[in-house]
Amino acid sequence: MSGKRLIVNKLVINSEKEIVHKIIKEIFLLFKIRITSDNPADYDMIEISNYVKNDAALTVITELRLLKNSEEKLRQRTGTANQDENPRASENRLIKLNLYYLLTEEFGQVNAPWGILHGVRPSKIVHRYISSGMSRENIIKRLAADYAVSAEKAILLTDTSYRQLPMLASSDRNTISIYIGIPFCLTRCLYCSFPSNILPADNVIESFMKALYKEVLSLKEIINIYNLKVQNIYIGGGTPTSLPEKYFARLLKYVKDLRTDDTIEYTVEAGRPDSITAGKIALMLKHAVTRLSVNPQTMQEKTLQLIGRKHTPQAIIDVYNSIRRAGKVKINMDIILGLPGESVADVHDTVSKIVKLNPDDITVHALAIKKGSNLKDCLASVHLPDDETACEMARETESLLLQAGYSPYYLYRQGYMSGQLENTGYCHPGAASTYNIQIMSERQTILGIGGNASTKIVAPSCAYLKTLFNPKDLRTYLQSVDRYIGRRVSLMQEVYGK
Repeated sequence: MSGKRLIVNKLVINSEKEIVHKIIKEIFLLFKIRITSDNPADYDMIEISNYVKNDAALTVITELRLLKNSEEKLRQRTGTANQDENPRASENRLIKLNLYYLLTEEFGQVNAPWGILHGVRPSKIVHRYISSGMSRENIIKRLAADYAVSAEKAILLTDTSYRQLPMLASSDRNTISIYIGIPFCLTRCLYCSFPSNILPADNVIESFMKALYKEVLSLKEIINIYNLKVQNIYIGGGTPTSLPEKYFARLLKYVKDLRTDDTIEYTVEAGRPDSITAGKIALMLKHAVTRLSVNPQTMQEKTLQLIGRKHTPQAIIDVYNSIRRAGKVKINMDIILGLPGESVADVHDTVSKIVKLNPDDITVHALAIKKGSNLKDCLASVHLPDDETACEMARETESLLLQAGYSPYYLYRQGYMSGQLENTGYCHPGAASTYNIQIMSERQTILGIGGNASTKIVAPSCAYLKTLFNPKDLRTYLQSVDRYIGRRVSLMQEVYGK
C-alpha cells in the first residue's frame, strides 16, 4: 500500500460500543484511512459489521463492505479465540485482527511491524505467557498468529521480556518505587507534549516546593505504616535540574527521607546539558544518586536548534565528561529517531558519537506526534522522515548498539510513532534500570508525587491495581494537593487493608 491517504465519505459500524469504535480508529490510522465529507473520495462508504458466536469456542465474524459509485464489494473473515483467553479480551482482539487482514487483502500490506499491538506495554502479554509455562518458541508463534507481529519484533519483545525476569523477581508485595514529578523546563521542545512549565518566578517555585513537601511527609508516613521497602526512586519531569540550585538542593534533601535500606536505584532526569551545573552534579553525588539521564536526543546541531534545545552537541559531551570525572554514577542517554530534517546518515553520526562516550544505557525513542506539542501544530512547515526511513534509522541504530555491546532490556509503545516503531532501552551488562522495568510491568506499586505524577497501587495478589493521577495543571496541583494526598492514603487503605 502506498503512503497516500484514503478518503472515505461515510463509516457505518454495527455497534455503539466505545471499544469497538476505538479499535476501528486504530486500524484506520495504520492504513491511513480518513473519514470525511471531502470530495473526491476514494470510497462513498465503508461498513463494518462484527458478529460474535459463543459455541464450542468464541468466534468473531467480521464483514467489510465497500461502496463506490454504486458498486459494492464484500469481504468476510472469521477468527477463533484461544482456550486460555479472556472472552471479552479475545472478542476485541479478533475484531481488530479480522479488520486488519480484511483491509490488507483490499489495500495491500502496510508498514506495521507490531501488527495490531497498540498498547503501551506489550511485554505484559509476554510475561503472562511465560507465567503460564509457554515456551519461547511458542510465544513468538503466538505473537505472530494472534497479533500479526513481525518475526523481528516478536523475537525482540520475547527476548527482552525474558531478560527482565530476574529484576521482576526482586520485588515482593511490600516493595515499591517512588516517582517525583518536577513540572518545569528551561524551554519547551518542539515535540514535547508533557504538561511542563517554563521555569516560573521564585514565589511560584516556593509554592510548589511547599506542596511537594506535604506529599513527601505523607509518603514517609505511608512507608512506615505499611512497612514498605523502597526499591527505586525516580525524579522526572519536565527537567528536574532546571530548578535553581537552592531549590534543587531542597528537593534532594526531601528525597533523602524517602529512602530505605532496600533502595538500589535513585535516578534523576538531568535531561538537558544547559540545566546541569558543577554544583548540581556535586549535590547529586552527595545525596547518593545512582543514575543520571543526560538526554541529547540528537547530536546534530541544526536539529537541536530546530527543536528548541538551546545547547550544542559539544555541551552534551562536556557535561557527560564532567559527570564521569566527578564520581561513580550510571549515565543514561536518550535519542529520538525521526526528528525533522534528519537522515539515516545523521542518525548514524549521532549514535556513533554517543557510543564513543560509552554511557551505561541508551534509550532509543521513535518520534511520536502528540496532541499538545508544538510539532503537532506546525506539521505542514517541517519535513519529517517517512515511515520507511524511520525504520531504516531504527535498523542502523540497533546494529551500532549491538556491535558496541548493548542489549535491549525494556521497551514500550506510544500512539502515532514514526515508522510504527517502539521505544527501546539498551544497556551494558548489569546496567539495566530496575525502575524502567518495574513501571512497564505494572507488577509493583509506584507512588507518584509532584506535578502530573501517576500513582499505581498494585494489589498484593497482582489481580488488580488502583490509579491516581496528580493534576497536569500547576495551579490546580497547588490548590488541590491536600485532596490528592487524602485520596492516595485512602487508596492504600483500600488495597493494602489497613
